[in-house]
Amino acid sequence: MKIFLKSKIHRATVTESDLNYEGSISIDSSLMKRSGLVEFEKVEVWNITNGERIETYAMAAPEGSGTICLNGAAARKFMKGDKIIISAFEISDSPNKPRIVFVDEKNRGL
Repeated sequence: MKIFLKSKIHRATVTESDLNYEGSISIDSSLMKRSGLVEFEKVEVWNITNGERIETYAMAAPEGSGTICLNGAAARKFMKGDKIIISAFEISDSPNKPRIVFVDEKNRGL
């Protein structure tokens, strides 16, 4: 068994951060559906802007909102306007084709 990339949302823009919220990342649910992410799934988030990397879990934000919000302690490492990559992995004995979603500056899938 090996760990393979399952899902990726590439170059999303952080729309907000909320230090006083329970930790996680809120993601526009339409992007979650397109990428195959499910609520409460573990994700890795990589900040292209400053190099920070975290692990957390995904929470659904309203569909079509464009929301990408880092909550809790991650709000100190990810700021509004930062470009990020959100990824999830799966354990399998053979690779599957990952679902990769590219987005524009308003987090709309391309």
